[in-house]
Amino acid sequence: MSASNVVVITGANRGIGLELAKHYAREGQQVIGVCRQSSDELAEVAAEVVDGIDVTTDAGIEKLKAALAGKQIGLLINNAGLMQNEELGQIDFDSIRTQMEVNAYGPLRVIDALLPQLGEGSKVGNITSRMGSIADNDSGGKYGYRASKAALNAFGKSLSVDLKPKGIAVAQLHPGYVQTRMVNFGGFISPEESAKGLAERIANLNLENSGSFWHSNGDELPW
Repeated sequence: MSASNVVVITGANRGIGLELAKHYAREGQQVIGVCRQSSDELAEVAAEVVDGIDVTTDAGIEKLKAALAGKQIGLLINNAGLMQNEELGQIDFDSIRTQMEVNAYGPLRVIDALLPQLGEGSKVGNITSRMGSIADNDSGGKYGYRASKAALNAFGKSLSVDLKPKGIAVAQLHPGYVQTRMVNFGGFISPEESAKGLAERIANLNLENSGSFWHSNGDELPW
């Protein structure tokens, strides 16, 4: 069974997710944008929008499964994410829990739920962050974000091992420091540039390099 031309992107209504939706729509792929609240821009490029989806809840996952029932997925991009800050000495542990739910458990929930619709030749791209790299951490802070992305990296590595016999490749992808709302538009590269690099990494993803952790510019990152 070969992969289909269906591309499912979570968090597709703005930022990097929206640019990825535009990229794959231009390529002629059938883009399904998944989000909590749609946007006019997403509606213009997506073949289908599935909104009202909270990937941290059982109800949200069940709604997503129902909306995508019967569709064979060629590419699943887990892009939905959340970054908050915590200060040592006054850490908000509810904030850390929320980031774990969104950044780590959410993607795993989505993959687990949609597994029957991923087949030989399908690919999974988890949008993570180099801030989830333990070896690369030389600035501290961001406890919840770092921990949640490190957890996502661990999940992604295990998924690459477990899904390889099924012919499904998995990549952990750092988008770069991108000019999005998450960082108050203070990044170094545009969402368009990031999406182009991410799409190149996904295009080069195969079963031999499955499980790798890449920067959108092509550099392999340390765990």
